[in-house]
Amino acid sequence: MLDRFKTFWQTKALAPFIRLFLRLGISPDAVTLVGTLGVSAGALAFFPQGMIWQGVLVITAFVFSDLIDGQMARTLGRKDMFGAFLDSTLDRVADAALFGGIALYFAWVTEQRMYLVLSLVVLAMGAVTSYARAKADHLGYDAKVGVAERPDRLVGLLVPAFFADVLDLPVLLEISMWVLAIASTVTVVQRIWVVRRQALAGKGAQAGPVTGSGTGSGTGSPNG
Repeated sequence: MLDRFKTFWQTKALAPFIRLFLRLGISPDAVTLVGTLGVSAGALAFFPQGMIWQGVLVITAFVFSDLIDGQMARTLGRKDMFGAFLDSTLDRVADAALFGGIALYFAWVTEQRMYLVLSLVVLAMGAVTSYARAKADHLGYDAKVGVAERPDRLVGLLVPAFFADVLDLPVLLEISMWVLAIASTVTVVQRIWVVRRQALAGKGAQAGPVTGSGTGSGTGSPNG
């Protein structure tokens, strides 16, 4: 849903930073790693203490690395698959820290078990969403569909969380958790349904051994 905004950020808003990092000889993989560490630190250091808006600002400062590293790699003409693998893998780490931090906030600060559960639902469904796309790519199917891809989940959490804390309106964060939990679950169902339709139509080609625990990521970086 938010993919259409990536081009603007990559080619205009973040272009000066991309050129600077390239001139300094910073590798895309280094940007990916630093971004993941920054997001994880922001979520796990601030959210469990109830410092929501502060954590959101720190996370936002680092989350743009997900746009910068890919554009840097394309500018360099880099075509190896390790960058895509690293980016996708570390995105899962960042997501776990982000929604894990919110879960700890609901467990330790507000002591709201319902929203603790919803946080874990979003975390689990987000991981399954990304896995479903990766596995579909591995088998030759296209599962890039859904109402709650990764950028949508990030914005859907960070924006309401920030204003919920600044305006002292916790209901904004609570509503966002319900919306994200439902939307993430719907996205998983959507991807399963789309792949099923392609399979029944005879589309796709098996790219590797079909096992219940395979995680092949195909040729792209499925971060949805």
